[in-house]
Amino acid sequence: YRSPGQLCTVLFVLALRGPLWLPALLYGLWLLADRDTPRRGGRPCAWVRAWPVWNHFRDYFPISLIRTVPLDPGRNYVFGFHPHGVLAAGAFGNFCTEATGFGRLFPGLQPRLLTLPCWFRLPLFRDYAMAGGLVSSEASSLEHLLAGPGGLVAVIALGGPPEALEARPGALRLQLLRRTGFVRIALKYGTPLVPVFSFGENELFQQVPNPPGSRLRRLQARLQRLLGVALPLFHARGVFQYSFGLLPFRRPIHTV
Repeated sequence: YRSPGQLCTVLFVLALRGPLWLPALLYGLWLLADRDTPRRGGRPCAWVRAWPVWNHFRDYFPISLIRTVPLDPGRNYVFGFHPHGVLAAGAFGNFCTEATGFGRLFPGLQPRLLTLPCWFRLPLFRDYAMAGGLVSSEASSLEHLLAGPGGLVAVIALGGPPEALEARPGALRLQLLRRTGFVRIALKYGTPLVPVFSFGENELFQQVPNPPGSRLRRLQARLQRLLGVALPLFHARGVFQYSFGLLPFRRPIHTV
């Protein structure tokens, strides 16, 4: 999410300082009126979710979504997603687009991927994120989804930012023991919990060694507490070479 979010913020600031200041100002006022939407189910757009570019995103790795059992569209569900990975590419490709056929595999169900509230404070980017089905990960947001009559799937990357700091090829260290608040909310509304595992998610990037207790991990933990997001130091491949760069490795992701 990071680069598009920063770009949208820069464009908004430039618009405020340029000849488009009036439309930008009106948009800013509208943001105040619309500030609760990320906690109220978002604003998904079927057209955005079906953009052809997502098929190229899927095929780059490639990403596949595997259904083991059909689900009743008359109920709501909580999908507990592991592992988070560095950028949660599998979660985005499977649940924020139709590239892997979520609507075909689970007819009558609409996914909502919960993510950190800070991303919905970024102008322009927030609307693009909600169009794909992203909503805030606040407890009130999850309760709003589960209190509905049925047909919604709340997808939660349970390990969150701490799990992103553990993501590296060949490793599988999950964060779950202290992240069980979603279970209490699911019990409150009688919502089934569906385990979702994304094989290959941790194979996409190399991460600078940051074992627990190291100076780098302590710094990352402090920044996470201050900013609310994880800041893993990662690298993978480039555009025309495969030894170093910021593009993810082309490794298959099978989400079950």
